[in-house]
Amino acid sequence: MTMTNAEMKKVTILDTRSETDFYDSILVHREQLYSIAYSYLRNRNDALEAMQEMTCRAWIKRKTLKDPKAFKSWIIRILIYVCIDEQRRRKRSMPLVDERLGEQITHIGHHRMEMLWALEQVKPKYRHVLLLKYYNDMTLSEIANILSKPEGTVKTWQHKGLKQLRTIIKNRGDWNHE
Repeated sequence: MTMTNAEMKKVTILDTRSETDFYDSILVHREQLYSIAYSYLRNRNDALEAMQEMTCRAWIKRKTLKDPKAFKSWIIRILIYVCIDEQRRRKRSMPLVDERLGEQITHIGHHRMEMLWALEQVKPKYRHVLLLKYYNDMTLSEIANILSKPEGTVKTWQHKGLKQLRTIIKNRGDWNHE
């Protein structure tokens, strides 16, 4: 990932461990972080809460960051783990009908809902690659860096994820009837 001079300056400031500087460094990436959280959680409030939790976890673990240049990848990786935790929590609890369906129906079209449903059926490691690549416009090298995997592995996961997605969609024959 290429960082701008402004981003490098912010990351360099992290060495001072100032809470304000740390928070400002996260704010530089807030739009992309929100986009990633929303692509996982598909709910504005949950995405914002995930960003807040990520900020808290990152602050607590800030001394574990070995290379300040990897700050962006590091906070994205933390955010993904926060989103996965939230998805697991959701599976254990029953959402209120108004809470989940209300937002999805008003903000997501029929075909998009079907695609999101199909994406949920894809194996998690493949789903992460597909979400980051197609919903967040990240390159495969950026994804490899975030997931701490070789780029070849990420390419394989992308290929397998797309293959699974095609199979799921193909087996869902009633989608074509409107």
